[in-house]
Amino acid sequence: MKAIQCQEWGGPDKLRLVEVPLPEPKAGEVRLRVNAAGVNFPDALIIQKKYQQQPPLPFTPGTEVAGTVDVLGEGVTQLKPGQRVIGFVGLGAFAEYACAPAALATPIPDGLSDDIAAAFTLTYATSHHALFDRAQLKAGETLLVLGAGGGVGLAAVELGKIAGARVIAAASTDEKLAAAHAHGADALINYSNVDLREAVRTLTDGKGCDVIYDPVGGAYTEPALRSIAWRGRLLVIGFANGEIPKITANLLLLKGASAVGVFWGDFARREPAANRKMMFELFGWLAQGKLKPHVSHTYALAETPQALDALLHRRAVGKLVIRP
Repeated sequence: MKAIQCQEWGGPDKLRLVEVPLPEPKAGEVRLRVNAAGVNFPDALIIQKKYQQQPPLPFTPGTEVAGTVDVLGEGVTQLKPGQRVIGFVGLGAFAEYACAPAALATPIPDGLSDDIAAAFTLTYATSHHALFDRAQLKAGETLLVLGAGGGVGLAAVELGKIAGARVIAAASTDEKLAAAHAHGADALINYSNVDLREAVRTLTDGKGCDVIYDPVGGAYTEPALRSIAWRGRLLVIGFANGEIPKITANLLLLKGASAVGVFWGDFARREPAANRKMMFELFGWLAQGKLKPHVSHTYALAETPQALDALLHRRAVGKLVIRP
């Protein structure tokens, strides 16, 4: 089969399209014929050796797929060959076939396209776990979403509105803010040309934000944290800016605030029953039209480097998808 392979650490230009043997599912796994694979920021970090997981070379990146069950591993009874599922694979999605733990493979609802299914899992599951579980976001609170034009950012905007929060979307371009507004954001901040802290202060009449959703990191975390409300919660999602910020602890002390880590992948592995319940709730909202995943561009398997480059250089709006 064809697969994208990382043979040396570096940028997307180092990736190669190669022929490799078909993967064989282990006990508790299923092999999927990959119909579409979502592109996520960890995929761009892991090939540069900048992610918390550092697999041995060579490896195939890619974390989430929409695919058709091809072969069942030993002990798998809840799925069947020919069934369409969303699978969280950790590694290996940018290929024609990939293996996924059966416990992390969810049947795709009828009528849902492969592209939308592949764009759904990581972004919406991360944002749901962050807002409803880790932050306990309540109706009437104010949510600030950094990186609001990206995949997880748009998901956070939509889920924040479902929770009944007032959502302030912050992003680096007017195009991304337009997407956030179309997905329900109540107020917009272009932090490439205005002071983020002062903009939040103005929009909240000096109160600050109850929850800050931060997948960006870098230079944006501290001004956002300085804008937090009393008993506010800073959600540490990721570091798309490329720099892991150092949080000044006295800012948490002065506001009685909390910094809360969010790692959906490990939550799904450690608490599979809670994750399944969450996914069913998300699929319910999707079926009701409350969630509208935004796929802005699709790429062929050989074009995976271009997709990752677009993500790294912050040209992507919503989600990008690979079609092997």
